[in-house]
Amino acid sequence: MALAIYVLSSRGGVAGTRLILVGIGISAMLTSLTDWVLSKAGQWDLQEALRWLTGSLNNTSWEQALPVLGSLVVLGPVLLSRVADLRAAQLGEDTAQALGVRVGRMRLVVVVAAVGLIAVATAACGPIAFVAFLSGPIAVRIIGPGTSPLLPAALVGALLVLIADLVGQFATGTRYPVGVVTGVLGAPYLLYLIISVNRRGSSL
Repeated sequence: MALAIYVLSSRGGVAGTRLILVGIGISAMLTSLTDWVLSKAGQWDLQEALRWLTGSLNNTSWEQALPVLGSLVVLGPVLLSRVADLRAAQLGEDTAQALGVRVGRMRLVVVVAAVGLIAVATAACGPIAFVAFLSGPIAVRIIGPGTSPLLPAALVGALLVLIADLVGQFATGTRYPVGVVTGVLGAPYLLYLIISVNRRGSSL
């Protein structure tokens, strides 16, 4: 699906807005397919599927964690090796090409590595809402401009998941999956970021 999104959004060069819109469209179609599968599932399978779709670290063991660590060891260095190219690409595609960056190849490598990491992590604990949206902007505000936010964003994302899981487990009398906490806390902050960006006319 990630490859389909990349191909559909790459006509005439990959544009951020086109990539987002194509992603939203394919996500809506896949969500409809997921809803149809859930409507046909048995009661026990439905409970397990809903827990995974919420995003949960409950009952997670090393059996689920080891593949995540393995993918991080293999694909993490691939992303880190492209930090300089990504910083050049922030200046614009033409500028990056003038600096010697093979933009198309770099973008494909980054997409494949990032999707691989996300896929393994999602398989282990489900789609945890808003972590990807929040970790980048928070990391940029911590480290300031002029520095690649790739590694800081990863660390901020891990910290967000850890804090959200602790809040969900111990802050109230009921134990909530981590995805519920990140959704409740993340949605207002994302709206705040969007409003702030619209007022400044800048990017996240």
